[in-house]
Parts: sequence; C-alpha cells; structure tokens
Amino acid sequence: MTSVVKVPPLVTVFGGSGFIGRHVVRALARRGYRVRAAVRNPNLALHLLPLGNVGQIQPVQANLRMRWSVDRAVQGADCVVNLVGILHEGGRQTFNAVQDFGARAVAEAARAQGAKLVHVSAIGADAASRAAYARTKAAGEKAVLDTVKDAVVFRPSIVFGPEDAFFNRFAAMSRVSPVLPLIGGGRTKFQPVYVGDVAEAIARAVDGKVAGGRVYELGGPEVRSFRELMEEMLSVVGRRRLLVSVPWWVARLQGSVLGLLPNPPLTAGQVEMLKTDNVVSEAARSEGRTLEGLGIAPQATEAILPTYLWQYRPAGQFTKTTLA
Repeated sequence: MTSVVKVPPLVTVFGGSGFIGRHVVRALARRGYRVRAAVRNPNLALHLLPLGNVGQIQPVQANLRMRWSVDRAVQGADCVVNLVGILHEGGRQTFNAVQDFGARAVAEAARAQGAKLVHVSAIGADAASRAAYARTKAAGEKAVLDTVKDAVVFRPSIVFGPEDAFFNRFAAMSRVSPVLPLIGGGRTKFQPVYVGDVAEAIARAVDGKVAGGRVYELGGPEVRSFRELMEEMLSVVGRRRLLVSVPWWVARLQGSVLGLLPNPPLTAGQVEMLKTDNVVSEAARSEGRTLEGLGIAPQATEAILPTYLWQYRPAGQFTKTTLA
C-alpha cells in the first residue's frame, strides 16, 4: 500500500525580509507552513533560512511594480501576505507604484490563484489625507477589498521591537545629540504595538481564524504621546536629553528640505501625518476589530524595550534583558 505524504500549505509573503516580515516568516514556519519570501533582492533575505527547517523557507525575487514577477511569486500559493510599504519615495519606488498599484497587483494575483489574502496597511490610511502616504495606503486597502472580498486587512499603529525604525532611531540619536526634537510639541498620540503581536495576528489570519472582508486596527495596551515615548526611551537607555518643541511650520520646512535626501530622516508628508493621532479607533474597539478581539493580549513597551535598547546605554551600564 502506497502512503501519501501531505505537503504543508504554501504561503507567499511579500516583504518577508523586512522588520515585520522576519517575524511573520518565523510565526508561519513554527506553524509548519512552507514560506516563499518574495523580495526585491533574494540575497538579502538569506537570514530568513535559519527560521525554519531545511527547505521550508524559500526567498524569491519579486517587485510589485513588475506584475509578471508578482504572478510568478504567487503561483501555487495557498495564501498570500502583503507587507510591502514605504515611508518615503525614491526613484521608481513611489507611493502610488508600491502602495496602490502594487497592492492591487498582489490582490489580483491572489484572486487568480484562488489564494487567501492578508494585507497589511497602517492606522492613518485616509483617502482624504493631504499626505500621499496615507492616501495611497487607503487606495491600496480599497483595491484589495474590491478584488478579494474576503481579504483580511490589518492596520497597525507604530510597530516596535528589535530592529524597529522608531525607538532605535531616537535611541541612536540620543548617543550623539544633547537634544531631541518634539514636532508640534510632541502631543501626537500613538498606540505602539509589538511586532510579535502583529505577526501572531497575521499568522492567525493565515490559519483561517480571522473573519475576512474586514479591516482590523492593531494597537498596544497603552496610548502615549510622542513626548511620553521619548521620555520612556531615554529612561530605558539611561540618558538625560533636552526635549525641544519644534513648531509645525518649522518642521514642515525641515521636512521639505530633508525630503530631498536619498534616505530622508523626515519628510513634509510625515510632518503632515503627525498632526493626527495614530491610535485604534473607537469603532474598531467596539466591534472587536483589534488584537484583543482576536484573542491576543498585546504586550506593553515597558516589557519589551529593555530587551533591545540596552545596547544604547552609556558604557559600563549595559544590562541585557531577554524575553522568557
């Protein structure tokens, strides 16, 4: 009698080599899925291979601006996860190309394949926003839900964890600068969400445990102002720095100039988005479209930041904390 070997489902993860991507790939690999990490440069995704068993994770080349590469990356997949997004434009990597056209390309490829689709957007996505980032995020969401009716869309607030681009950036800045800027006085509110919790939500969606055709908003257990987040970061790294308020008009001028750099630390569009709080909406909370609604207890910054920001403490004050 011939035995039949059941092949685990295949999940294509666009943007699998990025900050959120590596945690998603790890969560899926631990569940036994085969993972195809679709990235622009597969050589830069080799760090994903140790996250799974031999042959379980496969980096492949794909660029959302090239439809044929998207179709190829999705071929044979049972589920597709799109994590791709950009914070600033550069060359042909424009907001429209990546977050609108690219999102539609992935959705159409998933539909043609008959695969489930999980799309990651961001809190702040708004078709009426003055910021192109927010407008194209909203356009991408609409394209996804118009194309795949039962797609799952996640909108996280600012995501933190090892290798994040938020706390790490300001912690590094605190090493060399006696002051840290607070745009608009630092009153903008955020609801930082741990990258591991975001990855778990995505993995549950891949498992089929999250109702489709809905937009979920992912935030941590606490709402904090930008000033409060900077104060917490400085406490963790053991440094005292002057927090200086920067008026909106000055910040916009700075963003307009710095935005011309190849990898700008600030753009005018980012300044515009800071005028709106980045927190989970009351509607999402009341309807259970949150981490808690998915049965996930979000982890707080105070429990996670010391596990990776210890490296920014002054010499002789290193205290590395690890998660249990």
